[in-house]
Amino acid sequence: QVQLVESGGGLVQPGGSLRLSCAVSGSIFSMYAMGWYRQAPGKQRDLVATITHSDNTNYADSVKGRFTISRNNTKNSVYLQMNTLKTEDTGVYFCWGEGLRAVEVCTGRILELWGPGTLVTVPT
Repeated sequence: QVQLVESGGGLVQPGGSLRLSCAVSGSIFSMYAMGWYRQAPGKQRDLVATITHSDNTNYADSVKGRFTISRNNTKNSVYLQMNTLKTEDTGVYFCWGEGLRAVEVCTGRILELWGPGTLVTVPT
């Protein structure tokens, strides 16, 4: 079974930094687009940033200039460097990705994968 596993969440003071990591667990042939979403308490899950296999990035307006997404295709991993954190950045951060398993290479069937989430808390 292929899964995404996040790490790096925690409690950080306003203005501080955190780095989230996400790796694929299980057998995957290739990961295509990967990214991060977050869900604040009582709100819907929103896009934070995405990155394509060729490193084209997209950011939510609220994090531009503060967050940087990157990836390591060899390790099928994606990272989110979060700087100048604000209270409103608090939430559960979910790793997301589109992957192709080796057994599906001929069919081209893409899996959409989500991690279980990691909590980031920036107190007031």
